Amino acid sequence: MALDQYYLLGRSGLRVSRLALGTMNFGTGGFHAAYGKTEDEARPIFREYLDQGGNFVDTADFYTAGESETILGRLITEANARDRVVLTTKFTNSVDPGDPNAGGNGRKHLVRALEASLRRLGTDYVDLFLLHTWDRLTPVEEVVRTLDDLVRAGKIRYAGLSDVPAWYAARAQSIAEAHALTPLINLQLPYSLVQRQIETEHIPMGQNLGMGVTAWSPLAGGFLTGKYRDGGTEGRLGDAQTWTERDWQLLKPLEEVAGKLGVTMAQVAINWVATQPGIASAIVGASSAGQLGAGMAALDFEIPAELRATLDEASATPPASVYRMFTPQYQNWIVTPGTKVGDKPDGYAPAVRNW
Repeated sequence: MALDQYYLLGRSGLRVSRLALGTMNFGTGGFHAAYGKTEDEARPIFREYLDQGGNFVDTADFYTAGESETILGRLITEANARDRVVLTTKFTNSVDPGDPNAGGNGRKHLVRALEASLRRLGTDYVDLFLLHTWDRLTPVEEVVRTLDDLVRAGKIRYAGLSDVPAWYAARAQSIAEAHALTPLINLQLPYSLVQRQIETEHIPMGQNLGMGVTAWSPLAGGFLTGKYRDGGTEGRLGDAQTWTERDWQLLKPLEEVAGKLGVTMAQVAINWVATQPGIASAIVGASSAGQLGAGMAALDFEIPAELRATLDEASATPPASVYRMFTPQYQNWIVTPGTKVGDKPDGYAPAVRNW
């Protein structure tokens, strides 16, 4: 089944596929070389994604030392797909170890990084430009103002953030709103059945402030495919010793759910992420067109409520510290016993679809 479902990203008019194509393995240079793909190997992966109706493509200047952007740019041009593709790239990482301004999120590097990405991608704009990682130093006001300037200059269409604290994202969005600057429409964060921490702050923050979350590593670096159970450690995050006993135990109910649905563990894991509250899209990568096709088929079925409850329970992270006070059990103490208090009644805001 093709990716024929598109939804608005955050509080914007940008329509994106529920599964995004991750291209961190396009290229054979730099940090990601161990599992990188040549241009000829990447081409069928990219074409498969387009042929299935996907339109949301993610890269970064750091991936394979810039080769990912270069290869992706050539593939987009070759397929005459620039207008169709929602092209996303990111900046933060250093491109010159000897230059203190060649990394981080300051204005000087931000502008230089975008210009370099545009050259590698062979385009004069990107649809979505993201701060890749919080650098703990640059004033958030500087980042928001610079992103706004780049939108006004026509070099980016939308802006967002990746891998930042929830308070930082909320602060950035509040500054944008208060000063009529370009709003942030996207948060890119790690999220999977074994890594649900963003549900505490990031997800509700994004829902309330108009930032759709794109989830990276929905398979937890391949762990949720089950391929490490026999002692294998080859893979992007292949150190099996990083997984806890709770993580290993999660594989059993995941396998049982997959068996009942007649699909793979990977497909269940991707489906679960892509259909969670607040998630705009899940980023999937692949080492071949066939593997990508199997991943994209993760949206061809629904996880029944009782099976989703099984996965939710098995993967739940108990709330800690002050967050225990925000659970339904604790919140029951806030209202008069027997009184039902809620936000809006069911059906108050029915789903809107442009058929």
